[in-house]
Amino acid sequence: MADQQALDEVVRFTSELIRIDTSNFGGGDCRERPAAEYAAEQLAGAGLEPILLERTEGRTNVVARIEGSDPAADALLVHGHLDVVPAQAADWSVDPFSGEVRDGVVWGRGAVDMKNMDAMILAVVRGWAREGVRPRRDVVVAFTADEEASAADGSGFLADHHPELFEGCTEGVGESGAFTFHDGGGRQLYPVAAGERGTAWLKLTARGRAGHGSKVNKENAVTRLAAAVTRIGEHTWPPRLTPTVTAALTELAALYGIDSDLGDVDLLLDKLGAAAKLVEATVRNSANPTMLDAGYKLNVIPGEAVAYVDGRYLYGTEDEFRATLDQLTGPDVDWEFQHREVALQAPLDVPLYARMRAAVEEFAPEGHVVPYCMSGGTDAKQFSRLGIAGYGFAPLRLPEGLDYQALFHGVDERVPVEALHFGVQVLDRFLRTA
Repeated sequence: MADQQALDEVVRFTSELIRIDTSNFGGGDCRERPAAEYAAEQLAGAGLEPILLERTEGRTNVVARIEGSDPAADALLVHGHLDVVPAQAADWSVDPFSGEVRDGVVWGRGAVDMKNMDAMILAVVRGWAREGVRPRRDVVVAFTADEEASAADGSGFLADHHPELFEGCTEGVGESGAFTFHDGGGRQLYPVAAGERGTAWLKLTARGRAGHGSKVNKENAVTRLAAAVTRIGEHTWPPRLTPTVTAALTELAALYGIDSDLGDVDLLLDKLGAAAKLVEATVRNSANPTMLDAGYKLNVIPGEAVAYVDGRYLYGTEDEFRATLDQLTGPDVDWEFQHREVALQAPLDVPLYARMRAAVEEFAPEGHVVPYCMSGGTDAKQFSRLGIAGYGFAPLRLPEGLDYQALFHGVDERVPVEALHFGVQVLDRFLRTA
């Protein structure tokens, strides 16, 4: 079990990592190196030999391997990203990069996404060094750059150019799982991610005939684009249930004692009440228009207009997603992937998932562990290129009333100290025997 020093260190590490501003503005505007050097220093203090790797100067990744006691066992990847999304200080109650610890809560950008998990990993690894603990299987620890953008300087770079560092890894755990979800009726759920929707960020381009704004123009690029964007925004995608989502719905229905009629998914979601929030975004594909760019003068009809759409597709549905976009955009609008990453599906009937469940239940016996699929994506997508099955497992026990999901990329991001203590205990228990 994690010792008191590990509990103290996880709070300190979370706070100190938050103070290192690693805001990722996209387009390469980020510098993770100071945080990477910090993580490497803590790993070296645990007797490991961390490697620092960059594709681009300042965009630094850290990888270290802990040798397991069973040389025949497959290796396990444990990963977290070092970058965070930007924060507007004027909107916050505290300086978003202060790492302030107040009233039993650590405040700042990255407190839940995901410098808390980075700190948990460091605290566990250092605790093992003090105790002389060796995990059963090799554990590869990776702290990555650029997850909040394309991952090209982070996990994508590592997977494509340094696969040897992950030799033997068949499974991996990362962010967004094993957190407390309060259903409002007294139950505490702990969703563990075993899937992710694919990423399909799209660029739409409409072309037409440029001309004077006072003239009749039936080839108006703005009009054509607006029509396509409206069709996309108003489209109702049909339900498509993956194995993970099916398992989530089935287990939740059994927990609440209701009929698990998967033939009418929307009705089932209504019956699940607040618990439906765990799955409602992953029972179908989605495409949300997010940006528009057209014109250069009010009285000039432009010859081109551009829009951007955040699309997400479920495992096994990419062909259907593409065909639907072809129909919705129509003959006058072209579309292309601005950024694309695969959808993921990880098995549930494996020892690793059972061990994750057991570790949570040991420290939260009142909780109910259920599988779920992430609506967005993580570095697990890039690591899947190496044949690594990815799970979301960054354990936190959270008080009722703290909206964990709203804190991701939100204002006043924060994490309770007790949640960090819980996370270290659960992660330590899990990784020792995983």
